[in-house]
Amino acid sequence: MTIRPARANVDPVSGRPPVPDEDRVVRGEDWYGVELSAETFTRTSFLDVDLTEAVVDGTTFDTCTFANVKFNASRHTAAAFTNCTFRNCTFFDTRFTDCKFVGSLFQRCTYALFEVSGGDWSFVGMPGAELKGASFDRVRMRECDLTGAHLEQATLTGVDLSGAQLHSAKLSGADLRGSDLSSLDPLTVEMRGATISLEQAAVIATALGLTVA
Repeated sequence: MTIRPARANVDPVSGRPPVPDEDRVVRGEDWYGVELSAETFTRTSFLDVDLTEAVVDGTTFDTCTFANVKFNASRHTAAAFTNCTFRNCTFFDTRFTDCKFVGSLFQRCTYALFEVSGGDWSFVGMPGAELKGASFDRVRMRECDLTGAHLEQATLTGVDLSGAQLHSAKLSGADLRGSDLSSLDPLTVEMRGATISLEQAAVIATALGLTVA
């Protein structure tokens, strides 16, 4: 596990020239099955790193960049990824439990068997994310950007979606029970076959301008 001073916050997608600074970078490392416990990484760039089956417990990543990183089958508990950027990362069978992602952005990532339980994902940007079948349970996702996200057959139970951007999101067949749907505009979201509670149905009806008697 090698961390060496280099040029951080490089954008490997746009091809813009790197900006020299004093931050840190981890490039091309094989961290398969690594265990990270109560460590701290600040303004660190992780480029082409393999974190498959990694076990991350109580570790903090602040203002970090992850590009082309494999998170497959990794497990994260009580970790913090604040104000981080994820580009072209793969999340297959990845689980986050009671983690904090406030202010982070996901771009062109892939998700399968993606599971989030508890934690704070407020102000997270996941526009257009392919999250079909993903599971979010008891997660705080206030003002999260899910514009155009694909959440068909997903589970979003007990999720705080107040202020979330859901325009053009696809929620067909999703389980939404117990979630805050106050910011959802049913005229701009696909919801065919979604499961909701009677209380949520009243909220949606009100959003449609109907009177619930």
